[in-house]
Amino acid sequence: MRWPVLAILMAAAATCFGADASKLPGGTWATIAQLPDMNGVWEITFGGRRAAQSSATRGAGDFGPPQQFVLTPAYAALQKEFQANPPHDSPMANCVPPGMPGIMTQPYPIEVLYTPGMVTVIAEAFMQVRHIYTDGRAHPDDPDLTYNGNSIGHWEGDTLVVDSVGFTKDTPLGMNMGVKHSEKMHIVERFHLADPKTLEITTTIDDPEALTKPVTRTTTYARHPDWTLAEYICQQNNRNFVDASGKAGINLAVPKN
Repeated sequence: MRWPVLAILMAAAATCFGADASKLPGGTWATIAQLPDMNGVWEITFGGRRAAQSSATRGAGDFGPPQQFVLTPAYAALQKEFQANPPHDSPMANCVPPGMPGIMTQPYPIEVLYTPGMVTVIAEAFMQVRHIYTDGRAHPDDPDLTYNGNSIGHWEGDTLVVDSVGFTKDTPLGMNMGVKHSEKMHIVERFHLADPKTLEITTTIDDPEALTKPVTRTTTYARHPDWTLAEYICQQNNRNFVDASGKAGINLAVPKN
């Protein structure tokens, strides 16, 4: 007897999730209302794109990646090689997103959205979307490698703990470091409201092949209830280019009206 396709999919989903999502925090619309309210638009307290933002709301911030990376000998050698002959341009200058964790510390807003069994983070920079599954599922045994990884979340009291693996090796270990992470990079984030207007995300990066020890940083975001995310088309007005020989350049000419 052949199972109907829907029955097969439902059986596979039950095996994958391993839990009744409706019984987990945020698993239903009713229980979402009981969670700490992180919904809405936030911006890193570095300031960023909003030049008109009141200086009273700006903070010193911690824009950028962790600065305390201690590389293993093999990766230190790769970094030394990079520094001896750095490229003319970075992938981001040619519209390649930084991936995790860099996408979370761009000088652009992020938006957090709750739906049953999932927290979605939308980054205005590069119009990136992160799906954080809180429905009880586990990471796939062999996840597809992506820029933002496969993210599984759960609630520990008023803190959202996010475990991410499965990152493409095309992204850097840290911004401007000159080395990429290994396939073993593992990131844990802890989302916590310091107060109704302040979101703190503590991020720990572990990569046993690249780092001698994990690196942790805390990034602070300010809530902006009257903001909406803007469309971000990287190639629009992009002045960076690569010529036929592969050499990067920049067009400084003033555009004509």
